Amino acid sequence: MGQRPTLESVAAHAGVGRGTASRVINGSSKVSAKSREAVLRAIDELSYVPNSLARGLVRRRTDTVALVMAVSEDTVWDEPYFSGLMSGIKRGLASTGLQLLLAIAQSEPEKDQLLHYLTAQHVDGVLLTSLHGDDPMPRLLEESGIPTVVAGAPTGFDPTYCVDVNNRDGARRAVRHLVKQGRTRIATITGPQDMRAGVQRLQGYQDALADASLGAGLVAHGDFSADSGALAMEELLLLDREIDAVFAASDNMAIGALRVLKAQGRTVPEDVALVGFDNSPIALHTDPPLTSVHQPLEKMGREMARLLIARINGETVSRPMIILETQLVVRDST
Repeated sequence: MGQRPTLESVAAHAGVGRGTASRVINGSSKVSAKSREAVLRAIDELSYVPNSLARGLVRRRTDTVALVMAVSEDTVWDEPYFSGLMSGIKRGLASTGLQLLLAIAQSEPEKDQLLHYLTAQHVDGVLLTSLHGDDPMPRLLEESGIPTVVAGAPTGFDPTYCVDVNNRDGARRAVRHLVKQGRTRIATITGPQDMRAGVQRLQGYQDALADASLGAGLVAHGDFSADSGALAMEELLLLDREIDAVFAASDNMAIGALRVLKAQGRTVPEDVALVGFDNSPIALHTDPPLTSVHQPLEKMGREMARLLIARINGETVSRPMIILETQLVVRDST
């Protein structure tokens, strides 16, 4: 049986130094495309398999990162937001050799148990999403030396490394569209007000009404779920039967609102125009198809992965706060 190929033999076969070969295998971005391709080709031709256990002990690395979602398990599978984000993260990690661990924790005991696990050197870094209020997890992870990147942010914490969309501008665009359609009694169904996305989308709604001199508007609160959208729509119709448009801060809430409007004999968009936020796949299949604010979830996920990889590798990040732009996709509901 031939001798097992070593890192040195991979480097020699690729025509690069041992350090360059090591950086490629460890997922560092500080390697030219030409050298990376040569090393990867050498790995393939020599059938080189890194001793990940030994490498992990030397580097104190586990080659695992965690995606933590601070929501219920049902929400993860019901909300299209999470599948889009996960798809982007997986693509961003695909060529790094890092494995993705999915962790769902909503209650305080679950979070405490998870935090203990994450800070016990079981992962190299953490991606966080759907945090509420003054959730201490991102701060505690940073204090423990665990590289962390947040998608969005709770209202009580300003993360250094964060990827988000321009929620306020996206909501403003949605409501301005309704104003241009001649709607004057425009209500909104907000997201949770202990999440930055919920707060900023309400602010965008208020901005657009103020620009159009339409007063304070009419507000009901939801939690991004379809059921909360239905309850909020019932509340709005009790407050004002003359509502002629609704901006819902998520597609799921818009779908719940649409269900109530139909049940109460209100046609969309003739009686009430309706806009959601997410541009999820289901927006194409509602009746009528839903006008919605598109947020680039897959790109968000890729950017989160890129920031985390850089932090894990000790690289300087010139722009640790990334805000992506949204786009209004107009369909038949308006």
